[in-house]
Amino acid sequence: MNTLDTPLTLPNGQVLPNRLMKSALSESLGDKNNAPDERLSRLYSTWGRGGYGLMITGNVMVDRSQLGEPGNIVIEDERDLDAISRWTKTARDTAVPIWAQLNHPGRQANPLALGHTPVAPSPIAPNLPGARTPRELRPAEIEGLIERFARAAAVCERAGFSGVQVQAAHGYLISQFLSPLSNRRTDNWGGDFERRMRFCLEVVRRIRARVTPSFAVGIKLNSADFQRGGFSEDESRAVLAALAHEGVDLIEVSGGSYESMAMSGSAAASTRAREAYFLEYARTVREVVGDIPITVTGGFRTRDAMQRAVQADECDVIGIGRPAITTPDAARLILEGRAETLTAHQMRYGMRSLLSRVTDLKALDGVLDLSWHTDQIHRLGSGKHPDLSRGALATTIAMVRRNGSTSFRSKRGG
Repeated sequence: MNTLDTPLTLPNGQVLPNRLMKSALSESLGDKNNAPDERLSRLYSTWGRGGYGLMITGNVMVDRSQLGEPGNIVIEDERDLDAISRWTKTARDTAVPIWAQLNHPGRQANPLALGHTPVAPSPIAPNLPGARTPRELRPAEIEGLIERFARAAAVCERAGFSGVQVQAAHGYLISQFLSPLSNRRTDNWGGDFERRMRFCLEVVRRIRARVTPSFAVGIKLNSADFQRGGFSEDESRAVLAALAHEGVDLIEVSGGSYESMAMSGSAAASTRAREAYFLEYARTVREVVGDIPITVTGGFRTRDAMQRAVQADECDVIGIGRPAITTPDAARLILEGRAETLTAHQMRYGMRSLLSRVTDLKALDGVLDLSWHTDQIHRLGSGKHPDLSRGALATTIAMVRRNGSTSFRSKRGG
């Protein structure tokens, strides 16, 4: 019977020392040239000592002209190879595998970090405050983006990452190709479901062909978009069935997008009480993915729930997100039995009756909560401890300084 401290051997032979994963959290700690510096090294050294069996980075963008938010790391070529290698070394020194999450924002590009029109499968703006209508990608540009993902993966391998995770969830570019709400194309890259999932499959195939067999290739995929007429659970299972033949080593299931935030701390209290938000879906894909291990991230808080999920073979790996920010050694505390529950901090604005009259309070709270956790990541990167007393006002001021007029739209990697 598997337990949380049982090692896991992936299909490519890579071994994870235990079943707890630090899931992707967008750090926004790139320098002015979108390269990693000592802050990221310090951050991942801290997490590397936290007991995790695997660490997934936040957004690593494959195109510096298309960023999800200011401070994203970008890997297009080898110009920052030395800096990236120093970053990965801090994790490798702790003997914890580290994978880079490769991503392209598509229509979710941040205007402040972009300065021009975003691109997407179709010219359809997301339902987000301040969002711009994207320009439709030309077929040659789509081919170029596939190559960008593969080239970034090859650089990651050379720099010392143990693998990459393809971000195909949460409304980013690959997810946009998959959804009929954002992909209205009528060429070979859209229309029916087979053509909508082509971009996702081609990205994984190109990466797998470019890296060595011992280098891991994972993917993060939505169970559904949770929007009427959007990407469905049946379609998600069909994508995973296709990916099962493409050399994928680990599948992380999630859900929602920044238009419907099923994956965030703004989930309803009843959903949070169930802990693992996407575990029921994970159970249904076992038969279509064969021996590929499955990670479930989102909502796990108690040691008992994590242990039961792994022992029952409902999933193979437990993803820990926000608790890893305020409790960097969360995995070690769970594995050593020194903590039965991980504390999840959730920020909310005051003056609720007043604010609710002029804005979507749930969305506003979600942005505040994300920004509060970003502030804590930045403290860890500066060598400081989390500041659990940090209030809404200080968080809002820091958020506006980082993101300007785009502050009050949802943004986050992972």
